[in-house]
Amino acid sequence: MPFLRGPARGSSVVDGLPYETLTRLVEAAREVSLCTRVLAKTGDTVLSEVLRDVVPPLDPWHHHPPGDVYDSEYHAQYYFHAHPESELVGEEMGHFHTFMRPLGMPDGVAPAPLPDLQPDSDGNAALSHLVGISIDGMGRVTRLFTTNRWVTGETWYAAADVVRMLEGFQIDHARPSWPLNRWITAVVNLYRYEIIELLQERDATVGRWQAERPGSYVYEDRDLEVTSERLVDVDGRIQELERALRRRNRQQSPMADPA
Repeated sequence: MPFLRGPARGSSVVDGLPYETLTRLVEAAREVSLCTRVLAKTGDTVLSEVLRDVVPPLDPWHHHPPGDVYDSEYHAQYYFHAHPESELVGEEMGHFHTFMRPLGMPDGVAPAPLPDLQPDSDGNAALSHLVGISIDGMGRVTRLFTTNRWVTGETWYAAADVVRMLEGFQIDHARPSWPLNRWITAVVNLYRYEIIELLQERDATVGRWQAERPGSYVYEDRDLEVTSERLVDVDGRIQELERALRRRNRQQSPMADPA
């Protein structure tokens, strides 16, 4: 799963955000920090939490935990897995894949009308991939990415519809790990605007690929795996958000009475 274009370009999405949006991102950042801190107190990480019942070595491709994590109230889902060592990127140990199922999607969302679209057998099977979250051996997020349809076997939804799903992603139960579930929910919230950009880039990549290869069916083309990506630094983002909030609070504070 190699890099397509490397790190993000341009200025931070934090620049110019409305105050209410900024405070929501800061809340997500503090939640990520909280989960990381409480795990570290016992020598744990999100990686050790998701692999707590795994006997080394880690087998590539296997879903962890077995059967995935699914919240039956919000209909959000995720799993962790690793690729063979030759396919890992940088310091990556593996990655989480995050999803929404139809019962948790907003009204009006529907699969893209592709020629091979299959009926949803039970009304909740046509799941959508949101974003992949790569982590290193210390459980630190290193990269966010999107994938082609065949990678996860998802049902394809246009980027605009997937963007509408993001706010509903929530894992609000204790198994397999309450701090892990809170952490992954917060990471998706923390990087909401980067994920929006990645989803838009995903659709652009797919469109270009199909136009340049009219004889292929892009969604099942094994030559296209990663459709967009960003390198990320969570600690740096948290510090950036806290500084931005302090600046904004100072700007909004009433001027002292000169009298």
